[in-house]
Formats: sequence, C-alpha cells, structure tokens
Amino acid sequence: MTILGGENGIMLEIFTYSFMQRAFIAGNIIAVICPLIGVFLVLKRLSLIGNTLSHVALAGVALGIILGVYPVYMALLISVIAALGIEKLRKNYQDYAELSLSIILATGLGVATVLISLSNNSSGIFSYLFGSISLVTRQDLLTIIPLGVIIVGVIFTFYYGFFFLTFNEGEAKLVGVPVTLLNLLFIILVAITISISMRIIGGLLVSSLLTLPVAASLQVAKSFKETIIYSVIFGLLAVNVGLFISFYQDLAPGGTIILSSVSCLLIVIGYQSFKQFNL
Repeated sequence: MTILGGENGIMLEIFTYSFMQRAFIAGNIIAVICPLIGVFLVLKRLSLIGNTLSHVALAGVALGIILGVYPVYMALLISVIAALGIEKLRKNYQDYAELSLSIILATGLGVATVLISLSNNSSGIFSYLFGSISLVTRQDLLTIIPLGVIIVGVIFTFYYGFFFLTFNEGEAKLVGVPVTLLNLLFIILVAITISISMRIIGGLLVSSLLTLPVAASLQVAKSFKETIIYSVIFGLLAVNVGLFISFYQDLAPGGTIILSSVSCLLIVIGYQSFKQFNL
C-alpha cells in the first residue's frame, strides 16, 4: 500500500482514484440503507424477500442491456412490479405467505435466464451479478444518492408505522395505522434498495447485506433503536473493509464485502460466547 502526504496529513492511495471515490460514496450509502431496511425485514421474518427481489432485479438488468436502457432503471422497474406482485400474492395465499416468494422467484429466475442467454454483453451482466467498483459511474451516483436519501427519509417519516407493522399488524390496524399502504410502501423501498445496491454488491449477494449486519446487531442490541444503530455500524464496517480488500487484492467487491460482514458476525458471536463463558 502506498502512502501519500507528509506531516500535514496522510492520504491513502486508494482515494486518489476517481472510480474508488465513486465506489466509496455509493458503498457507504448502500451500507446505511441495506441494514436499515434489513432490520424491518428480519424482524418481520421476511428476509427471503430480499433474496427473491435480488434475483428478479437481474432480469431487469438483462432486459436493460438488451434494450440499451440504463440497467439500474430497468431493474428498478421490474423489481417494483415484482414487489407489488409479492404483496398481492401474500393476500391471496394468507396461510402460505412464503409461497408468494417462491412464485415470484421462479418467474424472475426463468425470465433472467432467458434474457441473459439472449444478451451479447455477458460481461456487463456479470458485473451486476457480483458487483464492480471500477464500473461505478457518475450516473450510478446520480441514481444512488437521491434514492438513498429518499429511502432514509421515508423510513424515519413513517418510523412508528413501520415499527407497529414489524411486530403486530393486527394491533397496528386497531390504532389506525394504514397497514396496506405502509406494506406497499415498504416493499417498494426494499425493491429500490436492492436495485441500486447491485452495482457494488452484486445481485447474487445483495440480500446478504440486508441480513448479516442485522444478525450481528441482534447479538448485542438491547432495543429496537439499538438494533438499527448497530446494524448500520456493522454495515458501514463491512462495506469499507470490503472495498479496501477488494482494491488491494484485486477481488470482487461483493464477495469481500459479504465476507467482511460474515467476519463481523462471527466476531460478535465469539465475543458474546466469551462473555457468557466467563460469567
């Protein structure tokens, strides 16, 4: 690693590259919104929605590449449609809610497989499968930054409504929470989060960033707010460590970020086990 600068400051070589500057900006936004959304998903026992929509979003990416449209925009469109489909099917199969995920997942994978086979730009699709820091563009930032701000804003605006929905939809209805509207809004936020995270994390791995920081947080948090705070901290740690490792070891960013998140989880579990052993 090359160190630049003198007594007035030290600047890591990694930040002298414009593509890495873009990657860190996008990565840190994603590191906040993924765990933030993930807390509600995990506690609602709907973490598989992230896995379903991430695979559906790949169909949008492939379609965008084939049509010559910015892939993230198409992934957003397809993911939102799929998210609304999940919510509709959940109502149709109330006693078998997980069946809605299987239906959408199967459909999304089938469409994605066909579209990928029709595309002549397999390398472009590959970058969305596993993530790429060198291909993060200014257009990506112009998409990720405002949508990231909107997601955070919506979560905090409707925080108490989402809080009620997370633990008891029945009681939420009784106190006047617009359950149907907030459920639709939330699942759209999930779809947007997954779509804009694909450039850095990759479609096959993005669902892990929704859940792993939350899993680590649940080991140490003592309240709902603490769970959110710790989840975001673990997310930021995983993304930044992963990007550093990816740059200096020339590895796929999605994989290094997820392995960093797994490492955080294992360290937290080990620390908690150590504490219990010594009590």
